Amino acid sequence: MDVRSLFAAQKYAASRPAMQPEPEQAVPLEKDFTRITEEFVDQLRQAEETAKTAMTSDADPHALVEALAQSELAVETVVAVRDKVVEAYQEILRMPV
Repeated sequence: MDVRSLFAAQKYAASRPAMQPEPEQAVPLEKDFTRITEEFVDQLRQAEETAKTAMTSDADPHALVEALAQSELAVETVVAVRDKVVEAYQEILRMPV
């Protein structure tokens, strides 16, 4: 048996599988995703509260329009990210195994 092939086999066995994430990278991604999701929900709640206030009392119409525009932008952003994730998933499914 060739010594180089033995070293290659040892290196291959010692290497981390490509599909296994590194632990220190997984946690910040989860925290970022959680933070972004919470910000999105808070944005929609604030817009809803502003709309309720505008319907029940004399609220500033400018504040209502601004809140609705911000919530529309947040929803459009989430839909765009979702579309990219679905597109990437479909691309992975098309890959030959």
